[in-house]
Amino acid sequence: MQNHRHRRRAATSGVLLAALLAVAGCGSDTADRGGAAAALEPAAPAQTLRGVCPDTVTIQLQWQPQSDQGGLFQLLGPGYRVDEETKSVEGPLVAGGKDTGVRLQLRAGGPAIGFQSVPSRMYVDDAVTLGVVHGEQVIAAGAAKPVVGVTPLLKYSPSILMWDPATHPDWKSIADIGRSNAPVVVSKEQIFPQWLVAKGLLKQSQIDTGYDGAPARFVADPTIAQQGFASAEPYVYEHEARAWKKPVAYDLIKNSGFDAYPSNLSVRADKIDGLAPCLAKLVPIVQQAGADFAAAPADANAKVVDVVSRTPAFNPYPAGQAEFAAKQLVDLGLLANEADGSFGTYDQARTQRNLEDLRPILDAGGRAVPPTLTAAEIFTNRFSDPKIGIR
Repeated sequence: MQNHRHRRRAATSGVLLAALLAVAGCGSDTADRGGAAAALEPAAPAQTLRGVCPDTVTIQLQWQPQSDQGGLFQLLGPGYRVDEETKSVEGPLVAGGKDTGVRLQLRAGGPAIGFQSVPSRMYVDDAVTLGVVHGEQVIAAGAAKPVVGVTPLLKYSPSILMWDPATHPDWKSIADIGRSNAPVVVSKEQIFPQWLVAKGLLKQSQIDTGYDGAPARFVADPTIAQQGFASAEPYVYEHEARAWKKPVAYDLIKNSGFDAYPSNLSVRADKIDGLAPCLAKLVPIVQQAGADFAAAPADANAKVVDVVSRTPAFNPYPAGQAEFAAKQLVDLGLLANEADGSFGTYDQARTQRNLEDLRPILDAGGRAVPPTLTAAEIFTNRFSDPKIGIR
């Protein structure tokens, strides 16, 4: 979801390698060397975006391309071009493989934008149509740079705390970590550690905000617990971290009750009405793309791997990791339907609970949430189609 650093290339799996070979000709190292796009069948009128959306729909990602964003790469049609300088990829925006009449640009975040938050980037760059923002960050941005989530790309976050099972065979959950005095190493921008402290699951004395994304500290001191993502670190540490090369144990943060929607496709609050005609058509297309990715991720994964391989500044993202990530997201119920069978919609009772739960944490941390703000104002089902689900 965020920085999956310290990557080393692994052997590719047969299925994903075949898909990668099929799409490799679609990309290029720079925008002016892109191959010609294949003639695409036009989308049905209900999915034609020309004239209602910007000519190029630009989406700001939180980090570099990875499988957690698979639904967005499902939208990227053939003939896409990779721009190494801007750390972006652009191509036709497709719905079920058909041309919607506009282009899609996906821009990397994190170091590519100087570690600026996605809401901040959306407010300084008018070219950005939509941004991918975690739920707690949507809430935190409510006062200064309000954004509105229009569809979540995932139902739950893959965020974890991980540990060495040989050192801590008695740990089964985050609560077990909290009953010890072991350091919990996290990055300082994360909100969930303070939530865990406030809920009494961890002690403040355990929190160490020195995480830099590298495996060196965990390898040198396996007594610690460390943040990570279920879609990344279990694979990376077992298959790529040469000084480790064995399994890690972990517990999902959401299992402790921190379940704000991750990876929300979001729009600036002051732009939502102007973009409403576009969003009414685009959001269901995004929902269906996410559902299609869950059912058959190989093609979108191959695009992610290809784009990363053509951008030297990115951390390597091997095909094996992409395949692992997509399977993890589905197997752990993170890429899944809501209780009503819909995908990419919000449970409004859950979003309101998240808001009220996070309000005192954010207020105490100096990011005051407007007292009158409601979850319905910042997470909306206004444009989504409840009939779309993962089949």
